[in-house]
Amino acid sequence: MKARMDTQDACDLRFGQVGIANVRVRRVDAAALCEELERRVHAAPQLFSRAAVVLDLSHLRELPDDGSVDALLEAVRSAGMLPVGLAYGTSEVEALSRRMGLPLIAKFRAAYEPADGGSIAPPAPAAATPAPAAEPARRAEPMVQSEPEPSKQASPMQGAMHHDGAVRSGQQIYARDRDLIVTGAIANGAEVIADGSIHVYGGLRGRAMAGAQGDEKARLFVSDFRAELVAIAGHYRVFEQIPKDLEGQSVQCWLEGEKLLIAKL
Repeated sequence: MKARMDTQDACDLRFGQVGIANVRVRRVDAAALCEELERRVHAAPQLFSRAAVVLDLSHLRELPDDGSVDALLEAVRSAGMLPVGLAYGTSEVEALSRRMGLPLIAKFRAAYEPADGGSIAPPAPAAATPAPAAEPARRAEPMVQSEPEPSKQASPMQGAMHHDGAVRSGQQIYARDRDLIVTGAIANGAEVIADGSIHVYGGLRGRAMAGAQGDEKARLFVSDFRAELVAIAGHYRVFEQIPKDLEGQSVQCWLEGEKLLIAKL
C-alpha cells in the first residue's frame, strides 16, 4: 500500500474564478489608506475582514518607490485585509512585483491613464451595439472605453449562461463573456458573477457582481432582494447601505457614472 501511495502525485493544480477585491490607490498615503479600509471592514466585516485584495497602482501619476509600496501593503494588512498581488500593468509594475515578491494578477489588467479622473476598468474590447430605446440617457458615456450593450435576453458575445437551482453557501457561479440567468435562491456566502448582466429569479442573499470585466452598462435584476453585496463593474453596495423598503422586493441595479443605483421593478 505504501509503495502505491508513493507513486501518486503530491497535489493537483487547478485554475478557477476567484473573488478578489481591487484596492485602487489614488494617492500614496498609507495612513489614509488604512483608515479608509478600516472603515469599509467595520461596515461589512463579513465581506471584507481578511478578504483577499489586489493593489492597483494605475491611478497614480508616478509609480511609488519600493518603500512606499511596502507601506501601502502594510496599511492594507493593518486594516484587516490580505494583499495577494498587484494589478497587471506596465513593465515597471512587473519589475516592482518581482522585487516585492508579489504575483501580478492578470484578471485586474489595469488601464493606465492620467490621474485626473475616470474609472479604471479591465479592457474587454468588442464592437458596440445600439442602446435600448427605453433608456438612452442613463447608459451613455462609459468612463474608460466603449463597451458592448448587454440585453436582457443575451450577452454581447454569446448566449446567456443558465443555472437552474440553488447556489449554496461557499459556491461560486461565473458566466464568462456573457449574461447569467439563475433560477433559484442564492444563499448567504454564495457568489454569482458575470461579465454581462445578471438575472436572478429567486432570492438573492449572497453576492452578485455584474460587468466583472468592466462593462459599466451591465445590469442586475433580482426578484427577491436580500443581498449581502451587489456590484457592477467594480462599484459595489453592501447590504447595510440598501434601503429597507427594497428588501424582499423585485429590483434592478445599474450604474450612473460611478454611482450604483437600486430601484424597484
